[in-house]
Amino acid sequence: MDMIFKRREVFDPDYVPEEIPFRDRQISQLVSCMQPMLQGSSSLNALCLGPPSTGKTSTIKFVMKQAAEMDSFHISYIRCPSAAEPYRIFSKIFRDVFSHQPPPSGISRAVLAEKLWTKLEKPLLVVLDDVNFLKAETASQIIYEILKAPEEYGVKTGIIAVATDISFPLRLDPFAGAVFKYVEIYYPPYTRDELREILMKRVNEGFFEGSFSNEAFEKVVDIASSAADARYGIFLLKSAGMIAESRRAAKVDAEDVEKAHEGEAVPFLAKALAALNSEERAVMKIICSAGGISTGELYSLLCSEVKMSYRKFYYILEKLERLRLVDIVFGEKGRGRTRYVHAKFSGDVFEKAMRILH
Repeated sequence: MDMIFKRREVFDPDYVPEEIPFRDRQISQLVSCMQPMLQGSSSLNALCLGPPSTGKTSTIKFVMKQAAEMDSFHISYIRCPSAAEPYRIFSKIFRDVFSHQPPPSGISRAVLAEKLWTKLEKPLLVVLDDVNFLKAETASQIIYEILKAPEEYGVKTGIIAVATDISFPLRLDPFAGAVFKYVEIYYPPYTRDELREILMKRVNEGFFEGSFSNEAFEKVVDIASSAADARYGIFLLKSAGMIAESRRAAKVDAEDVEKAHEGEAVPFLAKALAALNSEERAVMKIICSAGGISTGELYSLLCSEVKMSYRKFYYILEKLERLRLVDIVFGEKGRGRTRYVHAKFSGDVFEKAMRILH
């Protein structure tokens, strides 16, 4: 008999809760963008921007679930990191629209796209999640073709793009940029109190009453808040529960959370590093080794290893902070104030994560 988990599925990555806390404004904006499709028109395009794990995918899937019940238009959800080529993206759209596989491989992407557009009867909304993982050329091509289809085939289309990189629109070529007019929907990081409430809802849904100790829960909140990552907090809840279960305990304690966190810090960082280029990894390596360092000292150390302009260095620091891999704070130095960069992972964790990638 399960003494800890009441509903394990509430901790799964694809679980969509009955309500999404602290994202009413974003949900309302998404609904407004989709509204024209209920009347058979093209939707307003949207660009959802914000750091990782701030509810972008959850809110979109929440609204998608509601829209699917109306059956007024087609929705195709694309995870861009796993469908990085134009042919694979159009194949996924074809499957989502017609509920069967596209014609056998061997036909060109252009022919496949034409079959899609000529057979499309209802409006089509394409969600490009993590679109900044696509090459600029690929993203431009996909966005341009989807948004030009109404002119060429008389269909109704729209795009919801999801990105963590605020500079994504600047990477598009002039043709894609000209047709991709969008409503920007911003997702700010959750506060500690918001994270606490989000995680408490999952505890109440997924665990039997009294099976997750207060001390263990507060430790999960501390870790998730430090990483500014609700998704990781939810993962820790499940992982700690499974560790407690494996030792046949009736309650999850703080030590279970610590073991879960120690076991997942490396793969968690490895996943983040996989999305960085070699220069960004070089900066991250120095930060992790130093623990806490001023931006001036960090730049000096970096320049002893690689050549890099300060402008590029500054851009990389902003990106690492936006991805919640580092913290940047102001501190006193001599008579003035300077910025300090603090690592969220140790040098040992960084090296182990890099070994996974190689």
